[in-house]
Amino acid sequence: MAKIAPLSGFPEWLPAQRMVEQHVIDTFREVAQLHGFVGIETRAVEPLSQLLRKGEIDKEVYVLRRLHAEEGEDVNPDKQLGLHFDLTVPLARYVLENQGKLAFPLRRFQIQKVWRGERPQDGRFREFYQADLDVVGLDTLPAHVETEVALVMADILSRLPLPGFTIHINNRKLSQSFFEALGLSDVPAVLRCLDKLRKIGPEAVKELLGKEAGADEKQAQACLDFAAICTPDDSFVAQVRALGVTSPELEEGLTALANVVTGVNTQAPGTCVADLSIARGLDYYTATVYETFVHGHENLGSICSGGRYDTLASDGKRTYPGVGLSIGLSRLVSRLLSANMARATREVPTCVLVAVTDEDNRDASTSVATSLRKRGIATEVAPSAAKFGKQIRYADRRGIPFVLFTDTDSGQHEVKDIRTGEQYAIDAETWEPPMQDLRVRIVRDDDQPQKGDQ
Repeated sequence: MAKIAPLSGFPEWLPAQRMVEQHVIDTFREVAQLHGFVGIETRAVEPLSQLLRKGEIDKEVYVLRRLHAEEGEDVNPDKQLGLHFDLTVPLARYVLENQGKLAFPLRRFQIQKVWRGERPQDGRFREFYQADLDVVGLDTLPAHVETEVALVMADILSRLPLPGFTIHINNRKLSQSFFEALGLSDVPAVLRCLDKLRKIGPEAVKELLGKEAGADEKQAQACLDFAAICTPDDSFVAQVRALGVTSPELEEGLTALANVVTGVNTQAPGTCVADLSIARGLDYYTATVYETFVHGHENLGSICSGGRYDTLASDGKRTYPGVGLSIGLSRLVSRLLSANMARATREVPTCVLVAVTDEDNRDASTSVATSLRKRGIATEVAPSAAKFGKQIRYADRRGIPFVLFTDTDSGQHEVKDIRTGEQYAIDAETWEPPMQDLRVRIVRDDDQPQKGDQ
């Protein structure tokens, strides 16, 4: 058989790696539900016309068509289908289609695969899991939700095997009003330039601001001074005012951002900072915007981002504003694995292997296994009645910590911890393994178990 070449950009984890991914998925779901969010799942495809509403993504959309489609079939973009590239477009459509059946505000989380036809590279895939958390209102949505979703995401991230993280927060109203008060009318151009700060540096961005946003020397420097402000509290307010630019809208933006930063850090001290350099997404978010960085892994970029849409969806009569955050889950898992930040304590869920004395007594071993499973103990029965040494080696290769031996004549049973060699008599109807062995745990490289271990 010819060697099969892997497809780049479509990750397939080994069993132990998949357990790490499942741990992240389970943690996201459990914490979201703990905060009252309900899970939904939407279809994988959307009309191409809807997917292309974000024009900058059009080259990355995978189109869905029949292999033997007739010439001219599904040429109309309204009839063509594409695989969704994020979960926001499906959410907006889902809200509009089900508005009469949903209770608002809708607190929704969603964990699904998405597809993007971009060039695969470290942490970037063409097929990957995304995990979203949103609150959607009907016509109005209170500002305190912008603090709440950040706190929920902080709770999720704090339970993962990360060395630490910081949520960087900015506000569209603040940035826009500052640039407008400077006399710059093309705010999207200013944002595009500032978004390149980390890549090309302040001097190159200063030149770009002149070429693409029409900024003079003084305006460009003020933009750079503004973007350089990053504080762990509301002291950014005084720093912005010190730049000498004022307007009523600017004051509103300062107050809004200060409320979110203070609110988050009051409940989760040290979790977030006000970072006025954040520009990505401000062209379509309407208020707060978030980006999250892992300590020591800033080169990965933001692992969790989002913001507020005041027009997430609208049917012309009602408007559905939303606030949400999204984790590039596969991207995060890829770094957890490659940087040895997390590993599974064993490769299989099985805790106990019940040995088989001979094939005539396999039913007795199966009965013992059934009893263990009823008590929530993951159990296998040996695949063959080989010599006990061979059955023990089978368990060892699979990472199963315990082998249970049955004695059908006496009714006595013994269990062996194959890691230590200790073997002792047990009552199979009541025995339970140590708690740390009962489930597969996800641990850091220092072997310390994590909150919410499997």
